Amino acid sequence: MSTSDPLLAPMKDTDHKVVGSVEVDVAQTGSVRMKRMIYPPGFTWAKDLSGVLGSPLCMHSHVGFMARGQINVRYADGCVEEFKAPQFVAVQPGHEGWVVGDEAAVLIEVDFQADTVNRLGLPDRHHHELQRPE
Repeated sequence: MSTSDPLLAPMKDTDHKVVGSVEVDVAQTGSVRMKRMIYPPGFTWAKDLSGVLGSPLCMHSHVGFMARGQINVRYADGCVEEFKAPQFVAVQPGHEGWVVGDEAAVLIEVDFQADTVNRLGLPDRHHHELQRPE
């Protein structure tokens, strides 16, 4: 990634790794982990992470801020959500995702590792909210 853009530049005091094609920087901040996830153009869960993580769907939740680009997610029931910067993000477990367009998508994420769903009060799987009549 370009180092002239501070959003994509190397970060000090983080654990940097590449998982599939996704660049991940992680830092513990108090009891929460902060992560910068850089998804390259052309990224898809099926192509880049499903085999690496051994699951047809991502079973983690993602909560944070989409700082650049766009990622769409599809849940097992076929429901699709679009997350385009700048936007806050809350993705429930049981999804696959892909980058839309020709620029990297950057997600700034907070998590509590395996306890994210419980600690943040998220559902443990995707469900449609009840439609209320107006």
